[in-house]
Amino acid sequence: MSSLTIRDQANDHLLTPQNAAVLIIDFQPIQVYSINSMNRPELVRNISIVAQLAVSYNMPLVLSTVNVKTGINSETIPQLRQVLKDVPSYDRTTINAWEDKEFNEAVKNTGRKKLIITALWTEVCLAFPALDALKEGYDVYAVVDAVGGTSLIAHETALKRIEQAGAKLVSVAQLACELQRDWNRHDTVNNMVKALTEVGAFLHF
Repeated sequence: MSSLTIRDQANDHLLTPQNAAVLIIDFQPIQVYSINSMNRPELVRNISIVAQLAVSYNMPLVLSTVNVKTGINSETIPQLRQVLKDVPSYDRTTINAWEDKEFNEAVKNTGRKKLIITALWTEVCLAFPALDALKEGYDVYAVVDAVGGTSLIAHETALKRIEQAGAKLVSVAQLACELQRDWNRHDTVNNMVKALTEVGAFLHF
């Protein structure tokens, strides 16, 4: 029982810690409270797991908020900030994060062409930058159980729209397994197990 040689992680067609960046957009209190497409504590748990995966696999992370400096909105929720202690946050006034200069430059400066995007709401702050990134030739992956919309139909319709434009839909559990890929990668296997346990995939692990 032996694994094949590890594929080129930078050029793999699947997601790897070396070819993807994680974008986390507008996970702020008012946005979380407005989600009606899924259970809110579950949403907070899932986005926290995505952030933990990104940190534990040393992936580039771009964090953004909207309207904090204007005084209209509050900062990123503390559950996420606990995980993303040293990650800078790009505050915007643009509804579409892709239209913010600092955010746009931060994404492009990662040098990654595969973008794992999470945002609130699905129908706005996920859909708009996803569509723009696709237009510019990026591969976009939306983590469907770590994003939410103002209604279930708004969430599902937005996912259909970006999928029709070329985005790929993934779950938290799929993301964890795709980044790990092999139980024999001992230095990071605990990261996958932790994520799968927290998301409920391993109820009795």
